[in-house]
Amino acid sequence: MRKLSIAIGLGLLSFAFASYVFEPVQARLLGSVVFLVYLWSSEALPLGVVSLLPLLLFPLLGILDLKTTAPNYSKPIIFLFIGGFLLALGMQKTKLHEIVAAKLLGLFPKSATGVLYALAITTAALSAFLSNTTVTIMMMPIALFLSDNPKLKVRYLLATAYGASIGGIFTPIGTPPNIILLGFLEEWHLKAPTFLEWMVLTAPVVGVMILFVPWLLARGVKDEVVECSVAEITCMSTQQRRLAWLLGILVVLLLLNAIIRPLLGWTLDEKLLLLGFGLALFLPNVQILEWEDTRQMPYEVVFLFGAGFAIASAFIKSDLASALASYFGAFAGLPLFALLFLVALFVSFATEITSNTALTSIVLPIFYEFAKSHHLPEQIILFTATIAASYAFMLPIATPPNAIIMSSRLIKIKEMAKIGFIVDLVGVAVVSLVAIVFWSRFFG
Repeated sequence: MRKLSIAIGLGLLSFAFASYVFEPVQARLLGSVVFLVYLWSSEALPLGVVSLLPLLLFPLLGILDLKTTAPNYSKPIIFLFIGGFLLALGMQKTKLHEIVAAKLLGLFPKSATGVLYALAITTAALSAFLSNTTVTIMMMPIALFLSDNPKLKVRYLLATAYGASIGGIFTPIGTPPNIILLGFLEEWHLKAPTFLEWMVLTAPVVGVMILFVPWLLARGVKDEVVECSVAEITCMSTQQRRLAWLLGILVVLLLLNAIIRPLLGWTLDEKLLLLGFGLALFLPNVQILEWEDTRQMPYEVVFLFGAGFAIASAFIKSDLASALASYFGAFAGLPLFALLFLVALFVSFATEITSNTALTSIVLPIFYEFAKSHHLPEQIILFTATIAASYAFMLPIATPPNAIIMSSRLIKIKEMAKIGFIVDLVGVAVVSLVAIVFWSRFFG
């Protein structure tokens, strides 16, 4: 109850201060958002409950009516996530992800440095398609099992958590901010990458970071030989083979989709593709999932998407995004690289203390209005902000993987913050550089 009281107090205080600067409806929106963000960050109420509150708050406070707020919870892009998560449930049920993890871990040298790279790359690869929370939970016992050296255990755990965050940006379904961006681009009729195009765009960032982070974590530790390893799984079950075939066919279709887009000017709807393949797991001849398995579906995250879209819509329609964007006018004359660096830096460090999904839904409309009013490339700025939102490595509350490895009670916050600060800065620099060199050509 104390956290709830604090949330109400912060919301009212924010409304009071905002009333002196903004219009009444904008002040009410700011107060509501501060209230929601604190509830998300403090976990005073369940995630799903907080995510449904905009359906009550926005109509009651005159921010958006219910007919305008409710459709945000059923945007088409949400079904891309649902389809992806059904496939992830199939991987978890058949334990196909364990085979992938075992195969990947077996490719690296059995040294401390080799294990750091193996853990980071394995969690990154799995987190591109599975929940990074689930992947971190699955990989943490492996990381703890691979050494008796307390210092190495800490580095292995950090490699696991950081790898999960790094890999989450690789696909549109890897982490919630990616879905928020695609929904925003679709809402405002801006050019959005296909599934494969997204992977191509983010590959340089993922590649550089996944090489740098294990190297950094290997500094100052003895490169001992690791005698124990994850057991090799030699054969696949019938269900695992079926799922592997389905995933293979899906990958081929996604590849073809990316090829025919520039040639024919049209594409298959990837939301339908992923949802269709997710639902195919229930077919009689496939029988990988049963309806009872969907109880594990993170419906609270689906509601979180809806809340994010509702907040973004309210920021635009109340003109609060335009009002806040005006404060960024002083930076409009900067070279594009410097501007992108500041955007990434601001988002990366801001998301250390709040939900990256909530932050993304707040900053996207602001940066969109800022870019539009100063004739700057909207998509590049929005893409930079979104990717930076997933690159928070300093604090346990920054991302679920960070919080999960803290539960081991082996890592001190001071150590995570010290290493994470370096990774944050490198991540910001890499994202900004890739944006100016690579993304500008795609979105230009």
